[in-house]
Amino acid sequence: MLGFGGIAKRLFGSSNDRYVKSLGSIVARINDLEPQITVLSDDELRGQTAKLKGELAAGKSLDDILPEAFATVREAAKRALGQRHYDTQLVGGIVLHRGEIAEMRTGEGKTLVATLAVYLNALAGKGVHVVTVNDYLAARDAGWMGQVYKFLGLTVGVIIPNIDDTTRREAYASDITYGTNNEFGFDYLRDNMKYSREQMVQRPFAYAVVDEVDSVLIDEARTPLIISGPTDDKSEMYMIVDEMVKTLEPVDYEVDEKQKSVILTEDGTEKAERALAAAGILEGENLYDFENTQAVHHLNQALRANVIYRRDTDYIVRNDKVIIIDEFTGRMMDGRRWSDGLHQAVEAKEGVQIQPENQTLASITFQNYFRMYPKLGGMTGTAATEAAEFFDIYKLNVVEIPTNKPVLREDVDDEFYKDADQKFKAIVKTIRESSARNQPILVGTVSIEKSEMLSEFLKKENVKHVVLNARFHEQEAHIVEQAGRLGAVTIATNMAGRGTDIQLGGNFDARVERELSELAPGPLRDAAIARIKQEVETERDAVRAAGGLFVLGTERHESRRIDNQLRGRSGRQGDPGFSRFYLSLDDDLLRIFGQQSMLSRMMNNGLEEGEAIVHPWISKAIETAQKKVEARNYDVRKQLLQYDDVMNDQRKVVYEQRADIMDSEAVGDVVIDMRHETINALVGTNCPPNSYPEQWDIEALDTAVRETLALDLPVTDWPKEAAIDPEIVTDRLIEASDSMMAAKAADLPAENWIEIEKNFLLQALDHHWKEHLATLDALRQVIHLRAYAQKTPLNEYKSEAFALFERMLVIVREDVTRMLSNARFQMEAPAISQPAMPGFNAPGFVTTHIDPFTGENDAFGSRGNFASDAFGALPAGALSGALAATAELTEVDPDDLAEWHRVVSRNAMCPCGSGKKFKHCHGAY
Repeated sequence: MLGFGGIAKRLFGSSNDRYVKSLGSIVARINDLEPQITVLSDDELRGQTAKLKGELAAGKSLDDILPEAFATVREAAKRALGQRHYDTQLVGGIVLHRGEIAEMRTGEGKTLVATLAVYLNALAGKGVHVVTVNDYLAARDAGWMGQVYKFLGLTVGVIIPNIDDTTRREAYASDITYGTNNEFGFDYLRDNMKYSREQMVQRPFAYAVVDEVDSVLIDEARTPLIISGPTDDKSEMYMIVDEMVKTLEPVDYEVDEKQKSVILTEDGTEKAERALAAAGILEGENLYDFENTQAVHHLNQALRANVIYRRDTDYIVRNDKVIIIDEFTGRMMDGRRWSDGLHQAVEAKEGVQIQPENQTLASITFQNYFRMYPKLGGMTGTAATEAAEFFDIYKLNVVEIPTNKPVLREDVDDEFYKDADQKFKAIVKTIRESSARNQPILVGTVSIEKSEMLSEFLKKENVKHVVLNARFHEQEAHIVEQAGRLGAVTIATNMAGRGTDIQLGGNFDARVERELSELAPGPLRDAAIARIKQEVETERDAVRAAGGLFVLGTERHESRRIDNQLRGRSGRQGDPGFSRFYLSLDDDLLRIFGQQSMLSRMMNNGLEEGEAIVHPWISKAIETAQKKVEARNYDVRKQLLQYDDVMNDQRKVVYEQRADIMDSEAVGDVVIDMRHETINALVGTNCPPNSYPEQWDIEALDTAVRETLALDLPVTDWPKEAAIDPEIVTDRLIEASDSMMAAKAADLPAENWIEIEKNFLLQALDHHWKEHLATLDALRQVIHLRAYAQKTPLNEYKSEAFALFERMLVIVREDVTRMLSNARFQMEAPAISQPAMPGFNAPGFVTTHIDPFTGENDAFGSRGNFASDAFGALPAGALSGALAATAELTEVDPDDLAEWHRVVSRNAMCPCGSGKKFKHCHGAY
């Protein structure tokens, strides 16, 4: 019996239905304009862009010109692409423009829908970003939809890996810029590591449209983007620990597959202690002594690599490299690396070359990156199941757009088998029968291992098929385009985000491009095109008669969205279709998260060999298991965001400070304030207020004045004066320091001194921000232990992070003061050039995308070219390498150690020639 809500929904429709219906009046206005737009010549249609821009400049809003802009784009698409937007696509365009998520089924033309909102918002002249899930789609869509934009006189750029900064800057300066979420995010981080506005590539953010928005903002949002530089090589340690772990047996450890963790048992710990002690790694007898923290870390990662992570499921090995496989798309993620030493542990396990670990230089989550856009829209085939998260995190509403034609696909209940062997036999039988009646079939698997296992089964049965997985993703588009042909059998590892439609009878445009690429235009080519068109239409009719595309799932994915995306490959634009999933108790989802007792009872209740169960209880159990995983993943993403929000506030302060420094004509006032605050702190620490001179630590103050301010003053004599107090000491130090710095500045041209101050400020800020990030990373790894003291880890993290940030700002002030005070500049120095931004031609820079809580996701490697010591060579008192050519330290008397302490920076090379830093040699306290 329907309740009141059900009756109201039946009578008036859902809130979503009512919202979509309300957009009908705007669609009607767009359609009313079509006759007058259609009669325009190409030049007149192109002139619409200037006309609409003029209306915006005159005070109209984007909403005011929306109907005419959309009508213009629709006509341009007809002329440039031969495609006319459906009314449902116009609705999708309005939703995107309003900063909402348009959920549109596969095959509804989302790529074309984006042109409507993108063109309209590009008219404002602030730049529009179109975000795709991979580089192939970014390049494809920029070239494909770019025809529409260029027809209307707009410029289009595309951001792909390994292009230089000049090309990137030009792409971002375009009206419309295509690129991946990773490239946009990393460019933002790289921009905030540069030393002048001219070096930066991005413009201020305005509007972005995210394709496959659930993949970008949900699936990949578990892992932040990280830019890092290499640390010390520990490859030998990884190999030793890996050899030891391979001697352990299953009884020596406990595995938690849900959390992807492995814990040693007591016996396992004793074995590990004996083996590590024999290898000379263990200090003392107890593995968990403080001195063995590093050994425990390597041991834990080696255990995870050997026990949890599986070859051909989580990664593959190719060309002496371990390449991660995306768990959602099945694609290889060449260049990405797991974090926290896990990738190195897997490399040791597989016996390939071990790459060094990295240290964080800059980091941001996708949540905080995309929340910087004033307006954000997205589109996907599956967003409704995550609608609550989209609104909670991004304040984005999900709007379900009705299909252009009714969906005729039949989705039947799952078939459940006792074990994987019986399941695969049933799948092969179904595939053979489907292929025999010429019905194309798309088989979805969750891993390369499963797809290759099924392929072996089919080979034994002589069933012709193609496999699409990470090993063959180069042929991805070709395989997907032809998966709808008569009797085709396609095995695919995770179809999510493939970006290519499966058209019944095959893809006409793809066949023409492939088969007639070498045939010149003329009668022969025209005849061949007509032949291919006829073949495709004939084959399409035959496939429809056979029942359309059959989607067969070999296993349920942990996310309902991925299952829905697989099903959505069938039944596009009113085509017939069919889908069914085949499951067994051995499936990972059910084995790890399922209700084993209930399922086992059903399986053992008189079930014959090869017999299947189809029952609503099973579907309910599977959905419950999927909801468990989705809830867990949401908690991970939410926790990541909560911790990153703490860092995000600090990141904004640092990046705004950098921007202010770069934009300022001079930063002398900032440097003076830093110096005065440093002097106040020195005096306050060593000469506390309301204390007697005999209580002062005058020796420490004297040392600090010499080292930090580079002043040779009779500080030790001042307490003997009758009227001395801390304020007088402060005033004397400020006066002497200001006088010395003014003399230094007078010795150099004004513009050179300004550049020196700017560069010292930026490099000190960058260096200590890097150190601060490393400290926060370490803090986040251990802060959960505060829960044992009945404290909330997040609140503790906020408190600690704030204190660390304040301390970082104090250290930056001290370092800038110390460096400028100790530096000596040559009169004949050439004009200072911008530092070679680490960044752009030297090797060693790594961009990573890692999971700080589990390490289970990925990290990008070698996407850019930052110098490995970009920010590592600027400790207290040191000069940057960029300035070394124009500034040098005063020469010292080799026999006067007191002078060394007074003049030599603690982080400079020791004058004795040992090759060590001064603080580690003659400058050691």
